[in-house]
Amino acid sequence: MRQVSVFLSLALCFSFGLSALYGQETHPFSIHDMLAMKRISEPQVSPDGARIVFTLRTTDLEADKGRTDLWLVGTDGGELRRLTSHEAGDSNPRWAPDGKSIYFLSSRSDSSQVWRIRIDGGEAEQVTNMPLDAANLLVSHDGGHIAFTMEVFPGSTPQATKERLDEIEQRKATGRIYERIFVRHWDTWKDGRRSHLFVMPTGGGEPVDVMPDMDADTPSKPFGGPEEMTFTPDSQGVVFSARDVGAEEAWSTDFDLYFAPIDSSEPPKCLTEKNEAWDTSPLFSPDGKILAYLAMKRPGYEADRFRIILQDWPKGRKRVLAEKWDRSPSALCFSPDGKEIYVTAADTGQDPLFAIDVKSGDVRTIVEEGTVGSPCVAGGRIIYAMNNLKSATELYSVNPDGGDARQITGINAERIAAARMGDYEQFSFKGWNGETVYCYVVKPADFDAKKKYPVAFLIHGGPQGSFGNTFHYRWNPQAYAGAGYAAVMVDFHGSSGYGQAFCDSIRGDWGGKPLEDLQKGLAAALDRYPWMDGKRVGALGASYGGYMVNWIAGNWPERFKCLVNHDGNLDERMAYFDTDELWFPEWDHQGTAWDNPKGYEDQNPLNFVKNWKTPMLVIHGGQDFRVADTQGLGTFNALQRLGIPSKLLYFPDESHWVLKPANSILWHETVIAWLDHWLK
Repeated sequence: MRQVSVFLSLALCFSFGLSALYGQETHPFSIHDMLAMKRISEPQVSPDGARIVFTLRTTDLEADKGRTDLWLVGTDGGELRRLTSHEAGDSNPRWAPDGKSIYFLSSRSDSSQVWRIRIDGGEAEQVTNMPLDAANLLVSHDGGHIAFTMEVFPGSTPQATKERLDEIEQRKATGRIYERIFVRHWDTWKDGRRSHLFVMPTGGGEPVDVMPDMDADTPSKPFGGPEEMTFTPDSQGVVFSARDVGAEEAWSTDFDLYFAPIDSSEPPKCLTEKNEAWDTSPLFSPDGKILAYLAMKRPGYEADRFRIILQDWPKGRKRVLAEKWDRSPSALCFSPDGKEIYVTAADTGQDPLFAIDVKSGDVRTIVEEGTVGSPCVAGGRIIYAMNNLKSATELYSVNPDGGDARQITGINAERIAAARMGDYEQFSFKGWNGETVYCYVVKPADFDAKKKYPVAFLIHGGPQGSFGNTFHYRWNPQAYAGAGYAAVMVDFHGSSGYGQAFCDSIRGDWGGKPLEDLQKGLAAALDRYPWMDGKRVGALGASYGGYMVNWIAGNWPERFKCLVNHDGNLDERMAYFDTDELWFPEWDHQGTAWDNPKGYEDQNPLNFVKNWKTPMLVIHGGQDFRVADTQGLGTFNALQRLGIPSKLLYFPDESHWVLKPANSILWHETVIAWLDHWLK
């Protein structure tokens, strides 16, 4: 069993002790506390290692959206101050090489453009004035150029793209003609534009499209960012990741790395042509002699293990680093001497910080518990962001040997102190085939061992995902703990962070091993914690978790008092035809829906609707093109026709996630009220 580390315990005790210092009354954690948390992201260390600039997101309930500003703090935790305060959003900060100013993206000119601000004061000045929005900002090593992306029609300039968009806007007819898929992707209807990488001098000039004729995007959509591109050590070229596969885009995961000169004098050159799986996250060593990047082995599988590839730059040999390490790394960062690479990776319900020896491939753990992200170096220390089940993200530093960990920021300390949360722990049990499976439990806020508590049984999505030690902004178990529930979260077979074989095991078996793990995990939790009331349990899930809720309704119909299904499939075979990324079902169900219909029908909740009897709340977003809203509407139709108590919460303006603050409040209030009705 893993519990909170001594370091985290001390930090949390300090935070909770602030309630007395601030003289504030406390209350159980709720959605309002979750939205009140300020979100730290994109930390960037100054060239001299003395300061960190980062983006801070604050939720504006009146405007029903988040706003972002840039903040500065010393790497020793001192001199925390706000750098930008414009009402528009500021983000994606990047230091100028001299450390005296910061480039960033801002919408303060009614579109997203590159701006620059001195750190010693003064007003920000606009650097770009493009006809299109700029995104994904980079600054070259010598400070002579910046790079950013814009959405353009391939072969067209930004100005020509803008004119074409204006002409389309003036048309009376609104129809679009498609000759290949994607037609729509995640939450966006496609219109032929691509996210291309542009480079321009920092002193001004025309931006150069370094991939002018590529019918591809960089970075990948919808999750990619600046980490998928970089300047070369001599600042004369860029390396970026893109999927240029023509009509196969919707069923291919063949992202490659490309090199292009900054003046676009040569077409982009593919650096990873031999690998037909995913290549991404290019990073150069401090001396510029090694290109490191992440690569998968198996085409068509988005949850394959990433391996670190090291290539002698520019045309040397390639080798796999730490091949025997059965984890999937991310967020690469070289040590100052280039002898180690610092990475994060999901590991048994945590996302620790690791160091990998570049020569030997030996792996050691630096920070063991919590969810670590954005590692970077400052002098002799490692800077990183971290959150856990009882704390939103703050910045920390640690020695490379894992000693002398220090908290740099405490931006949410007062908010954490004001909200009473549930304690958490992780335990293991014997799941499918007697194999070890892990589960997190979050106790109700104001826990009393003499009381009996209802249970919120949370089922994660993916399915190659995890309910780990992280502070989530959509499925936060503390929202249920604050409402008086025990939250139970099983990382069933198929979950990430437990070895690639464990992750792969869900293929062709969506309703088998995971269901058995969930059944045994709930039983183990109820046996382990006598204060849980096994007669008052509700199951909740989204995406794959929503699919599993529908599967449970037909294959475990007697167990739960109520169910909550968010964006879950009802008909797995039809879902193949109305989703966007076809590689996903083709891998997990072992073929297309016509070549292997049995692979879909054997895992299809639709075939067990006749067994349904449990009351269910159905939630869906109208802009969800990953799991089409007809799946949720069909689920509600079946419930109503069967006469099962049910309710539908439909968001016409939300996608696969509920992101708008007001909608998030409605979501949580509706879900908690549904649980209260059936379990309390």
